[in-house]
Amino acid sequence: MMQKFMARNRHSRRQQHGAGWINRQQQEVIDYHRAEIKVLRQKLGKKRILLNDDQRRLLTVKGKILGRKRLEEVGTLFAPDTILRWHRTLVAKKWDCSQKRKSPGRPAISPEIVELVVKFAKENTSWGYDRIQGALANLGHSISDQSIGNILKVHGIEPAPERKASTSWSTFVKAHWEVLSAIDFTTIEVWARQGLTTSYLLFAIELKSRRVCLAGCTTNPLEPWMLQIARNLADCEDGFLREAKYLLLDRDAIFTQKFRNNLESA
Repeated sequence: MMQKFMARNRHSRRQQHGAGWINRQQQEVIDYHRAEIKVLRQKLGKKRILLNDDQRRLLTVKGKILGRKRLEEVGTLFAPDTILRWHRTLVAKKWDCSQKRKSPGRPAISPEIVELVVKFAKENTSWGYDRIQGALANLGHSISDQSIGNILKVHGIEPAPERKASTSWSTFVKAHWEVLSAIDFTTIEVWARQGLTTSYLLFAIELKSRRVCLAGCTTNPLEPWMLQIARNLADCEDGFLREAKYLLLDRDAIFTQKFRNNLESA
């Protein structure tokens, strides 16, 4: 019981250390953007910044997620009240029944197609308009790439290069959940003839099913042992990671470059 408690404590400290590092990195980015916005405000003076509808819509979508308090903390170019007012305007337009009014020209795009376009764009951040258009064609939906661009603009979604650069970690995990696995070590102290000995246990987990595999246990996880573990995990017939496409692991030197290369090539 004590060994399990110690193992959990070590794992908890590792998680806290990783979370603290991420928070520091995010805070540094926020501090830089605050300084950049301050300089831009000084440069513009009292000049009014004019935005088009697409630009206002983009800031509205992002600003509503943050909320008034966090917008004030970030220090935006536009007042939080202004951004939230843009959001209320968008909501009002949604319920003004204008979409039900008959107008000349092409018929409106069905909600089903709109939902698919938004879903494809969010889950596949590297897909451009043509790629999304091809995926819709495979499902029997015909739509132009220009219409796809218009749908994404309405929903405040950036083009592929910008969208890919701003993908959040949670978005990446959700998009690749079915083919995502993770691997990590834990330790256990065992009494042997020579005294208290540290054993290293290597585990792998498949995220979609929560299945866990004990890949191996050793007192010396040297490279030859690690390479054999990599071959076992990636075996094409019964390897635990044979269906995985992405593997999460930390920067520990124990995961050598040859170990990583073996798994990547498999």
